[in-house]
Amino acid sequence: MSIGDVTMLLRQGVLQVLTVASPLLLSALIVGLIIAILQATTSIQEQTLTFVPKIFVILTMLALLGGWIFSSLRGYTIQLFMRVSEMAR
Repeated sequence: MSIGDVTMLLRQGVLQVLTVASPLLLSALIVGLIIAILQATTSIQEQTLTFVPKIFVILTMLALLGGWIFSSLRGYTIQLFMRVSEMAR
């Protein structure tokens, strides 16, 4: 196994993590931004006001995208296990 192969595996791993995590992080970012704008306009500075909706949105996104996330991670894991024999040489 060469350095290029290791670099490719690391690149694919980072890309997989970004692909799986980005919908959850973006949805939490958007909800946090909307709530921050509402807090700034109404002068309500309650810390839990941002926490609860973000958790709700993240759990909803996990419920909606859980199958896709699982199948994506499963495909990546199967691909890694198929390469184990190549790595052992």
